[in-house]
Amino acid sequence: MEALFSPESKWLWSAALGLALFFPVRQLIWVLSVRRLQRRTGELPEEAARMSLKRRAGATSLLLCLVFAATWGAVLFAGGGP
Repeated sequence: MEALFSPESKWLWSAALGLALFFPVRQLIWVLSVRRLQRRTGELPEEAARMSLKRRAGATSLLLCLVFAATWGAVLFAGGGP
C-alpha cells in the first residue's frame, strides 16, 4: 500500500486526477461555448455546430487537465515536507 503513495507513483496519481477532471471540465467548457454562441446568434445552435464545439472543448480540457494534473503531482510528491 505504501508503494501507491511513493514519489515513483506520481504519474499514476496525475493520470487519475487528469481523467477524473476531464469529463466535468469538458462539459463545463462545452456548455459555456454553446451558451456564448446562443447569445451571439439569438437561437440554439444546430447539432453540427454543437458537436464541433464539443470536440474543441474536449481538446481544450484535455490539455488543461493534463497540465494541471502533472503540476499537482509534481508539487504533491516534491518531498519538501516539514
